[in-house]
Amino acid sequence: MKRQITIAIDGFSSCGKSTLAKELANQLGYLFVDSGAMYRGVTLFALQNNLISNNDIDINGLLKELPSIELHFELNDTKTPELFLNNINVESEIRTPVVSTFVSQIARIKEVRIKLVEEQRKMGEKGGVIMDGRDIGTVVFPNAELKLFITANIDIRTERRFQEMINKGMETTKEAVEKNLTQRDFIDSNREESPLKQAKDAILIDNSHLTRQEQLDLALSYVQKVAKSQRLYSL
Repeated sequence: MKRQITIAIDGFSSCGKSTLAKELANQLGYLFVDSGAMYRGVTLFALQNNLISNNDIDINGLLKELPSIELHFELNDTKTPELFLNNINVESEIRTPVVSTFVSQIARIKEVRIKLVEEQRKMGEKGGVIMDGRDIGTVVFPNAELKLFITANIDIRTERRFQEMINKGMETTKEAVEKNLTQRDFIDSNREESPLKQAKDAILIDNSHLTRQEQLDLALSYVQKVAKSQRLYSL
């Protein structure tokens, strides 16, 4: 078998990046890595250690603790990777609204990005990896054989995120969800370190009016084209 490709998926919050990445990984037998979960893990650590208070982040305090933050993924019974923070499963905790509120601010910190990008590159150095995030195609894997940039309009993203939270028993409003998404979009797109942007060679997919299956089929068609053109692993 020839070398498997690396697939980088970037895009805005709640546009379905992780869903697509997981489904592609299942279809291809690849490793799925949710880079956003890693930033959420650091955010949770900061919250648990009182490094965030009154909406302010103690950056110096967090940087001192960075060496003590260990993140890794383990597959659950359904073969879905879940994040472990210092050997504790925190998959549920990192999805809470309070973590969502601060994760984009944590992700702006240069030293945090350097630490996590290094770990992400190690995960994908042998190929056969699908990673989603904000800077995967531009910074983490600039030489990825396939780069996808996922987007959807804000109303649809808000509804998707709202329904996801309600299904998990979280109390919120559509107005609060939209405000959070808009704020995260602005921070992610305007931060100094590794801002969210579409790589020049990334393929844009607007899934506002696509079903999950239609989006998956479209992405798989791009995988096939790349694999065939480079004579790499194909389906």
